[in-house]
Amino acid sequence: MEAARPVPTHGSSTHRHDGGGEESGLRRAGPYGAGRVWAPPGGRRRRRVTSRCFRAPPAGHVVAKMAALAAVLALLCVCLCPCPGRSGAAVPLVIWHGMGDSCCNPLSMGYIRELVQRGIPGIYVLNLRIGRSTVQDVENSFFMNVNDQVTEVCSQLAKDPHLKGGYNAMGFSQGGQFLRAVAQRCPSPPMFTLISIGGQHQGVYGFPRCPGESSQICDWIRKMLDLGAYTPAIQEHLVQAQYWHDPLKEEDYRKKSIFLADINQERGINETYKKNLMALKKFVMVKFLNDTMVDPPISEWFGFYKSGQAKDTIPLKETLLYKEDHLGLQQMDKAGKLVFLGVEGDHLHFTEEWFYTHILPFLQ
Repeated sequence: MEAARPVPTHGSSTHRHDGGGEESGLRRAGPYGAGRVWAPPGGRRRRRVTSRCFRAPPAGHVVAKMAALAAVLALLCVCLCPCPGRSGAAVPLVIWHGMGDSCCNPLSMGYIRELVQRGIPGIYVLNLRIGRSTVQDVENSFFMNVNDQVTEVCSQLAKDPHLKGGYNAMGFSQGGQFLRAVAQRCPSPPMFTLISIGGQHQGVYGFPRCPGESSQICDWIRKMLDLGAYTPAIQEHLVQAQYWHDPLKEEDYRKKSIFLADINQERGINETYKKNLMALKKFVMVKFLNDTMVDPPISEWFGFYKSGQAKDTIPLKETLLYKEDHLGLQQMDKAGKLVFLGVEGDHLHFTEEWFYTHILPFLQ
C-alpha cells in the first residue's frame, strides 16, 4: 500500500529510463549520501539600489523623455518582474499526500514543501488538505470517497488565483493516482507535469504493512477487504478498496470498482480522460525498488499481475491498457512524455540529494 511519510535515507541509488517502463533498460546513476543540501549557486542574490540626480531637460523635451522612460520601465517589468502566470516565473506546485498522512506534517509534506522552496525560491506550493483540519485530512485518507475527494480538489484548484496560469503536481503514494484523476477530469487550470512518487496506478492486491502509527486501522482495513472489497458499502467508504485490483476477479473489479476502474478506462473509453492526460508535458513515475508496502510494486510504473493469477507481473508495455492505448499512454511514451525513475529503498525512502537531482529539474 503506502507510507505516510517520505523518509530521507543513506545510500540511495537511482535508476532512470525515459519511456518504455522496462526495468532492464535502466541505468544505475550511483550512490547518494544523505545530509548534503543543494542550494542555488551563489547563495542569495543581493539587489543594490542606487540613486542619481538629474537636471530637468528643456521643457520642449519633457513629454518625449517621459514617454521614453515609461516605455523602458514597462519593458523592464515585462522582462524581469516575477509576476504570477508570467513566463519565466516559477510554476506553482500542488502536492497530495499519501495514506495516513496530512497536508502539513512538518516531518512529511511540510518537509517536502521546505525542500522545494529551498531549491526554487519564490515558488508557490499548495499542500492539499481534504477536510477542515489536519485530523480530518488524515481520516479522509482512509474513509472518504475518492471521487468526492477529487471533486473537492478540483474546486480548490479552480478557486486558487495562483494556479490560474497552470501548475505542476506531485503525488505521494495514493496521492499519485488521485492527482492523475484530477488531470483526467479537471483540465482547468491546466496541469503541466505530473510526478507520481510511489503511486499505484494499476491498484494494489495486498496490504503487507502500514505506515507509522496506523497499524490498528490497517488491521481493520484488511478485515474489510477480506469480507468483500467490491461490496457497495466498502467501496463507498474505504479509500483503499477503491483502488483494490483483484487479478483473480477481474470482472468484479471492472464492474464494481468505483474509482480505479473508471480512471483506467476499464468500463469503456472516455475520450475526454484520454485527451486531458495526453495534454501533460511530462508524466513522471517513481518506483521504489525495495518496496515492502505496495503489492505489486510494479504498479508504481503502471504494470500489474497477469490476469487470472497473482504471481507473475507484466510491465506497462505488455498490458492491454498500453497496447490498445485506452489512456493515450502509448502515444505519450512515443512522444517522450513518460519518465520512469527507480530508486533503491523502501516505500517513500529517499535522500535530499536524490530529490534535488532527479525530481527538482521537472519543477523548474
